[in-house]
Amino acid sequence: MAMMDRLAGRIHPPLALRRAIRLAETGKLAEAFRLMATAARAGIPEAQYRVARCYLEGLGVPPSRLEGARWLRRAADGGNADAQALLAALYTTGLAENEDTVGPVSSESMFNSQSSRKPDFETALPLAQKAAEAGSATGQAILGYILSKGPTTLRDLDTAHFWYEKSAAAGCPEGCLGLALSLIQRKQPEHRTRIAEALRRAADAGLPTAIYLLAALTERGMGVPVDLESAAELYQLAAEKGLASAQFRLGLSLIEGTLSRQDPAAGEAWLRRAALAGNREAAYHVAELRMKGPQPDYVESAAWYRRAAEAGHQVAARSLASLYFSGNGVALDPDEGKRWLRVAANGGNRESQVDLANLVLESGGDRTDGVNAVEWFGTNASSGDAVAAFNLGLCFSEGIGVSKDQEQAAIWMRRAAEGMAQAQYMYARMLQDGRGMVADQKQARVWFERAAKTGMADAQVALAEMLYNGRGGERSPIAAARLFKQAAAAGHVGAMYAIGALFESGQGLSLDRKAAQKWFAAAAERGHGHAQLMLGRYLSNGIAGERDPVAGRMWLKRAAAQGLDEAADELADFERG
Repeated sequence: MAMMDRLAGRIHPPLALRRAIRLAETGKLAEAFRLMATAARAGIPEAQYRVARCYLEGLGVPPSRLEGARWLRRAADGGNADAQALLAALYTTGLAENEDTVGPVSSESMFNSQSSRKPDFETALPLAQKAAEAGSATGQAILGYILSKGPTTLRDLDTAHFWYEKSAAAGCPEGCLGLALSLIQRKQPEHRTRIAEALRRAADAGLPTAIYLLAALTERGMGVPVDLESAAELYQLAAEKGLASAQFRLGLSLIEGTLSRQDPAAGEAWLRRAALAGNREAAYHVAELRMKGPQPDYVESAAWYRRAAEAGHQVAARSLASLYFSGNGVALDPDEGKRWLRVAANGGNRESQVDLANLVLESGGDRTDGVNAVEWFGTNASSGDAVAAFNLGLCFSEGIGVSKDQEQAAIWMRRAAEGMAQAQYMYARMLQDGRGMVADQKQARVWFERAAKTGMADAQVALAEMLYNGRGGERSPIAAARLFKQAAAAGHVGAMYAIGALFESGQGLSLDRKAAQKWFAAAAERGHGHAQLMLGRYLSNGIAGERDPVAGRMWLKRAAAQGLDEAADELADFERG
């Protein structure tokens, strides 16, 4: 029989091809391949296509994607529509060139967004067009994919939908899946039943993506009745076929018990499988599980955050940055933390943009850092974020990341003042000093008062000073004293000194030298230079009744060390006397 096969191959290649097909059907793959190769070398396109499939799938010959692609090109050039379609699929999935690895090759892989390979849509397009026009249902599905998912210059959604329709009508599973996706993109509620029907046909053919999408529809009751148990079974089926997105959804449902049952251990196992398959959301969730357990595992969390961050997960990058800043699970490394914050910020994560810009503000604005603090704060500030508006005002005020512009600083500080006490205080200061606007003491007093009512000590002191001096309105030493006391109770050193001064002058408070000395001492011990000067005078001269020249001299020295000329003069007089 082997001799007859060889003779058939030499004399009549088409006969060799028919014989090869029969041998393949009986499982004699190696013998079949030899005859197919003979027919292929004779230039028969169908034989070339079959030889290509043998190489691609490792049937009767060692697998080789390069050889498979080479024979597909010959068959495609010979007009074989199946070869044109499959070669187009290889180009579309980035598998046609520069690689000789083995793995399943099908048009279904086009719909798997997890592929990291670079597609060549331009080369695939004419091949798919030829196959589609020749009546290949697979070629029609591939053409629809190229026209809907390819580069903008190639896209034509209406034509893509047309080819998906033809492919699906011919019973092609990939065409059914493509049609469902095309209908989903149109976002018309009346198409839900049709979408579900198309997905069901593709799912029945075993396409993992279709099974996953059908599970999602079944879970939500879109085009089909809600059936959580069936949804769980479909997710499980797609997950077992290796679809990472299904593994992730199944894992979450088992952890949360949102579908048929709750099994946190099994759920985490599926999340880990999805993460290892490249699903960045799954990697982030595994990290969160390890972080939020009874005993946080910072080391493992850091590893999973890194995996997710390297895949482009912005929140994971921010979480990884926080570990570097705290030294939990990784070596303490603020520079590395800042690098990961920048990764998240550049990806558009608003919280990271604000975090990173705040670091720039705290460091005084390193212009070589590459951080666009103004742009990032501006994005959030324009959305109504008071903190971002406040920080943007500071950027313009201090010239951080942009040239100083006090008018812009005032505009953004005014916006922030509507919802932030610190901004109210800063805006009042700008009104008081006339920075970025015409000075307005009356309005400054209004804004200081708003901030003071929130308990902000600096604002209470600023308002008290205006009340005491009568700026921006009536003079009221008694109201000023009350505010100084509130700020002093919160630990404001300047307020402590001011109370001492009021007791000494008897304005707003009754004249009381002993009380004055007590408040001067409180402020002096906290480093207030003028309070140290006053305490030195009191103790040196016994103004409040207690005279202690040694202690007085010490406080005068401390005040002089802070650059107070009066203290230096009095100390010199003290030492001469």
